[in-house]
Amino acid sequence: MRISHEAIYQALYIQSRGALKRELVACLRTGRALRVPRSRAQQRPHGHVSVDVMISERPPEVNDRAVPGHWEGDMIIGTERSAVGTVVERTTRFTMLVHLPRIDGWGERAPIKNGPALSGYGAESMRDALTDCFASLPGQLCRSLTWDRGKELSDHASFTVNTGIPVFFADPHSPWQRATNENTNGVLRQYFPKGTDLARWSRDELDAVANTLNSRPRKVLGWKTPAEALTEHLRCLQQAGVASTT
Repeated sequence: MRISHEAIYQALYIQSRGALKRELVACLRTGRALRVPRSRAQQRPHGHVSVDVMISERPPEVNDRAVPGHWEGDMIIGTERSAVGTVVERTTRFTMLVHLPRIDGWGERAPIKNGPALSGYGAESMRDALTDCFASLPGQLCRSLTWDRGKELSDHASFTVNTGIPVFFADPHSPWQRATNENTNGVLRQYFPKGTDLARWSRDELDAVANTLNSRPRKVLGWKTPAEALTEHLRCLQQAGVASTT
């Protein structure tokens, strides 16, 4: 008969607590009374980030900001598991805020195991909210989206199918790879302070805040506003389209 090492460990540890008896702990060199099974310890915390969606696979044109349509995104988190999604266009600094209302039943019933998150920023809710957010933009302004490594965008494959926008994820602990979005989130904290329930703001109110940011002249844009810079790019795209058909 062959016995695996895992079976031996399970026989030694108290099953209900996953810990050793006190007298056995004293015999351990490390002194660690608790143990995590190897299979659990080897689970990847970011299993949705595969090699083909790493930021290193992003088109080189994204880096110099010359071509509009490449976005950076993340969330700002509030109390009671509330959040607001933020996406910023790298060339024009144009900002869109993603409304993430809680799903009906939040706080009233226990969440269903493996069911949709009721907080409003589960994978399904984020996918649908981002899809709606980009739906009004022309395809020339929907070239790519670079996101943080959070699991809220773990259904990025479906988002790409729905919108045609490829998603790329930043490296761990590398906020500078999404610097435009990080800076924007810092400014947004003036409107959405930490320690507040972000679900209190409606979609119209979020649009009003985004409009305020997009109406601020920026030195990096030659003192144009992000809205003006985006409009200028749209006009150029339309003129190019007309020229190509004549």
